[in-house]
Amino acid sequence: MNMQLQWHEKFKVLINNRWLVLVCATWVQSCAGVGYLFGSISPVIKSAMGYDQRQVAFLGVAKDLGDSVGFVAGSLCEVLPIWVILLIGVVQNFVGYGLVWLVIAGVLPALPLWVLCLALFVGTNGETYFNTAALVSCVQNFPKSRGPVVGILKGFAGLSGAILTQIYLMINFPNESSLIFMVAVGPTIVVIALMFIVRPVGGHKQVKPSDNSSFFFTYSVCLILAIYLLAVLVIEDLVDVSQAIITLFAVILILLILLPVIIPIRLVFFSGPRPPAEDSLLSEAQKQEACKSEQDVNEIILSEVEDEKPPEVDSLPASERQKRIAHLQAKLFQAAAEGAVRRRKGPRRGEDFTLMQALRKADFWLIFFSLVLASGSGLTVIDNFGQICESLGYNDTTKYVSMISVWNFLGRVGGGYFSELVIRCHC
Repeated sequence: MNMQLQWHEKFKVLINNRWLVLVCATWVQSCAGVGYLFGSISPVIKSAMGYDQRQVAFLGVAKDLGDSVGFVAGSLCEVLPIWVILLIGVVQNFVGYGLVWLVIAGVLPALPLWVLCLALFVGTNGETYFNTAALVSCVQNFPKSRGPVVGILKGFAGLSGAILTQIYLMINFPNESSLIFMVAVGPTIVVIALMFIVRPVGGHKQVKPSDNSSFFFTYSVCLILAIYLLAVLVIEDLVDVSQAIITLFAVILILLILLPVIIPIRLVFFSGPRPPAEDSLLSEAQKQEACKSEQDVNEIILSEVEDEKPPEVDSLPASERQKRIAHLQAKLFQAAAEGAVRRRKGPRRGEDFTLMQALRKADFWLIFFSLVLASGSGLTVIDNFGQICESLGYNDTTKYVSMISVWNFLGRVGGGYFSELVIRCHC
């Protein structure tokens, strides 16, 4: 009886472990970037519907708009539970891509172009809800490691095109339109299975010395996953492999994607004894209250350190500078306890901003215009890559679209890692 009770308590701790949330969020993201499969889907739609290049371009624009409108999802995250956000995304993904599949498969009669554009907009906007829910949950759970977390999650979203393609080849559907069916059904099943796990769990209270090794393990899995997928794609292009080998490739791929779950299992079931206070699970109200009070004090202290720090401190040797700042922080914490520290007017760079606070900052507009002006060329290539390959004489375009996904994955994961490295070392 005691053993059953102990395992029950450990299971509760596992469900509330922030590393389990991160791993499950990567699984959600692994099927939340199906918009990057448009390069494989667009030739199927073009041939089935008899569209010209201009009409396919309209579909691509609708898809990109749906993938970019994240304001509504982000706003709803402030007032609704994360599982509701994921459920909204599931409905949009299933309805949008499901309607496209019904038309392409001939189940429904041909619909006007604007209806298919609306369906693609709705379907890809569902992915935006998946991305937003996963990012919001994990950023709150890893407030001190936002760069690596965002890089890993966005990387898996970019890799989803290659992952879904390999699973599609493993199932060996009878026709190409079935890829659209899998895009409608696959993410729906995965997200519904994980929708109650991906959520904020008070991760700021679960910081451990082993976090660095856990991130290192996660990055190692990411690198192995990318190398493995590239090797599989090259082999499938150069050698005529059997269906059994393709299935084996897909099974190994799924095992690699599942591998990071070792981290939360090890932390919960195989780590050494910890203080009782660390293992206790706070109620939701307690966690919110503790989180809010702790954040308020820390935000005030961080702001006041910058305000009160003498200019000459920055020119001191590192050891002396740390001593001076630590002494100043101690004084400010004492003043905060006595109610003597004044409230700051707004968050500083690197802290949490509301939308209205962000709109008043030059950093926000710099990032906004950089994305608007720079991301369009990459999306154009990705959307039309399948047709580009067909124009060059390649019949199977899915392999080349998958390669784009792999390099996209490496760039995003590497961007998150190196951005955090630069910030911690030079900022």
